[in-house]
Amino acid sequence: MSVLNIIEINMFTAILILLTVFLGILLLWKRENRFEKLGIAHVSPLPILGNMASVVFQRTSMSEYLEATYKQFSDRTYCGIYNFITPVIMIRDPELITSIAIKNFDYFTDHRGFVNADLDPLMGKNLFALKGDHWREMRKLLSPAFTSAKLKAMFNLIIECADTFTEHVAMESKAGKIYNLKDIFGRYTTDVIATTSFGISVNSMKNRENEFFVFAKETMNLGTIVSLKMMIGMNFPNLSRLLGIRIFSEKARRYFTNVVTETVQMRKEKGIYRPDMIQLMMESRDTNGRELTIDEMTNQAFVFFLAGYDTSSNVMCFIAHEIAANPDVQAKLLAEIEDVFKKTNGKPTYEAIKNMAYMEAVFNETNRLYPVAVFLDRVCIKEFELPPATPDSKPVLMKPGDNVWIAPIGLHRDPKYFPEPLKFDPDRFLNNDIPQNIFVPFGLGPRVCIGNRFALMEAKILFFYLLLRCRIEPCAKTTLPMKFTRKTIPLAAKNGFWLNFKPRVYGSESRANGALDKTSNGTSLIT
Repeated sequence: MSVLNIIEINMFTAILILLTVFLGILLLWKRENRFEKLGIAHVSPLPILGNMASVVFQRTSMSEYLEATYKQFSDRTYCGIYNFITPVIMIRDPELITSIAIKNFDYFTDHRGFVNADLDPLMGKNLFALKGDHWREMRKLLSPAFTSAKLKAMFNLIIECADTFTEHVAMESKAGKIYNLKDIFGRYTTDVIATTSFGISVNSMKNRENEFFVFAKETMNLGTIVSLKMMIGMNFPNLSRLLGIRIFSEKARRYFTNVVTETVQMRKEKGIYRPDMIQLMMESRDTNGRELTIDEMTNQAFVFFLAGYDTSSNVMCFIAHEIAANPDVQAKLLAEIEDVFKKTNGKPTYEAIKNMAYMEAVFNETNRLYPVAVFLDRVCIKEFELPPATPDSKPVLMKPGDNVWIAPIGLHRDPKYFPEPLKFDPDRFLNNDIPQNIFVPFGLGPRVCIGNRFALMEAKILFFYLLLRCRIEPCAKTTLPMKFTRKTIPLAAKNGFWLNFKPRVYGSESRANGALDKTSNGTSLIT
């Protein structure tokens, strides 16, 4: 890094601090009394930082802070927290969660933005960030891309990625290999997104510096700086706009726009049809018959690329971690996988993998213990009366612009709903009796994650082939017990995700159970 760049960073930091202090002096004192006036229990905030000091100074992660706050106010259906200078009502009660997210959704349709949409359209104009009728229109256009029929159409494309990926891992692991899971699973999810959304065939394990993966790795690094930018944008939008803060660079926008443009042009010129999101958007029309522009396609495709690369690979890391840490779970899961492999003659179908009950339970239990969403937020768009938080308190009238959060990690680790909440126990999900308003890893209601079924499918296919070929074990660098990093908003292991993969010994172990083998020419065998 040049001296000039260092000076620019230091100047930016100094200006940021000065402007933040000034903004706090102007605004903070008016907002600090909000919860006192409403009679909502809360922890007294600090100037400017609100209740986020421990998160900002990395004494705790955001998820750990929200879990602790959830527990602190266990006698109430909701409580108040200050996200810097922004008052937020944390909803704790499942019935009230259902009321806000489903029954009275029309009062809480939007998310709070954290970027300037014109400055950073990749993050400000995608489906997650859109509001009101614009969101409804885009959701309606994109939903058909994630129907069962569309997922089935993409199934074999994902099978090819998983088969190629796990074969490479199995070959490498013969010589002894400790893997950085975030790296290899990021390569797999990049390959899946490339083929299912853009018709681009990529093998990121073999061609490690391919352009698509390098772009993802450089652009999707949601580290400390990105987390800070998001916090500033969410709480100090005028300051963020003044400083020109954006999450993703103009270079990233140009690159992704070019990918979408080239894909669309090639398909139109050559008459290519593929059952993917780009194809759906090419064929979509709004209520006035208008086609989506390239910029609109780019903004929507980008958020799925972001979720596919970062969020999905992060979930896979936690799944692999728990499988490695619990050999009994790995054994039961492998038995189910081998049974399906035999019954399908080595060619698993969409329905066969979708209906694997124990795999579903393992994934659900992982998402319970490590929810991908740190918080689910909604913005009140018209007056709404919250019922009293306790029997002896008064109702609270919410105004347009007021914020509510739901903390999945609080619900998921509440012993009232999940006995022994810190124990990894997939069996708790085998009876299918967990209410949807206490298990919310992908959100709930009309704004539930649109791609959750796709994400689960690509993960299930991956572990189907991976466990056929490899045993997953802890190594010297594995974080046991799990400790979270405090440098990022999303949950992640403190020192990264590291595991040892060992190829299964054919013969006494795998051959007897019908596991997958490969001949020298790559033909699949049932042995």
